[in-house]
Amino acid sequence: MSYTTDPRDPHLGHGSDTRPRPQNEAYLVLSEAERKRGFARPLYRSYIHHDPECGAVTTMGLALCETYARNPSFYGATYCCGCRMHRPVGREGEFTWLDDSGTDTHILVGT
Repeated sequence: MSYTTDPRDPHLGHGSDTRPRPQNEAYLVLSEAERKRGFARPLYRSYIHHDPECGAVTTMGLALCETYARNPSFYGATYCCGCRMHRPVGREGEFTWLDDSGTDTHILVGT
């Protein structure tokens, strides 16, 4: 898996999945310069999937975390390593952030 700032990169995936699949070959992130401008939200590294059949914790790479912290609504879906699917984020999303101690913040990913 790699990161790109090019929204036309052919290795990007888009949206939620309906069945398990591997992670995308590439994920879109904000440029390093944009991420260094500061964060609108705290920087969280992990989230929990609030699906009754899953409940897995996923930890992301720093560039993805910084993109979420800079622009919380940048993504419409995120990957769950437990059920191996991209699922929705935002107000109707399925994930909440965990703080550094692993405690659920109850903050929806993507808000």
